[in-house]
Amino acid sequence: MVEEHSWDRRERPPERGPGTGTADELREALKLVAVCLKQGGLTFALGGGYAAWARGGPEPDHDVDFVLPFADVEQAKTLFAEKGLRVEQPPEDWLFKVYVGDAMVDVIHHLGADPVSAAAMQGTESLEVLSVRMPVLSATDLITHKLRALDEHQCDFARLLPVARALREQVAWDEVQAWARANNDFALAFLFLLQRLEVLDGAAAEDTTGSVNR
Repeated sequence: MVEEHSWDRRERPPERGPGTGTADELREALKLVAVCLKQGGLTFALGGGYAAWARGGPEPDHDVDFVLPFADVEQAKTLFAEKGLRVEQPPEDWLFKVYVGDAMVDVIHHLGADPVSAAAMQGTESLEVLSVRMPVLSATDLITHKLRALDEHQCDFARLLPVARALREQVAWDEVQAWARANNDFALAFLFLLQRLEVLDGAAAEDTTGSVNR
């Protein structure tokens, strides 16, 4: 038996598989899924890291996020399957996944415990992303969605800070702060950090020390 040396393992390229799409593959997946949803006539919006990227933020390197109403989930799954895309339902019940090769797309239909409604999608903005015009979450909704995920188990401000810096002029911070004060102490702590770092200034930085109503 031939002994395997450590240098042999180091020279091997990383294994590929679902969820390991390259930047180019993620971009192609973004375009393909958006076109599928547009052709199907469904209400949707680009969300997550790529929505921030479309608005001037850093480009993500893991997956693509779309948001659509909960009422349209089954229709969307059927649409993707008919286009030959692999649809997967993970244990989490707030989203499903679509794979375009190795590139992973998360299709989100619940925000926290709340199902996404068609009315909640009315604040989107039509932007051209990678030469495809599509609805994109507003900067205010995008920041609020990201703050919703903060809790005692997941509280990584380092990932949020570059997005907040890039989108600072596009966000209605008074709306974000009102939501945070009513719902999430971790979000409120992040807003206080933004104030201390002078990402928020003037009136936009008021009342970040308010208490959360339970």
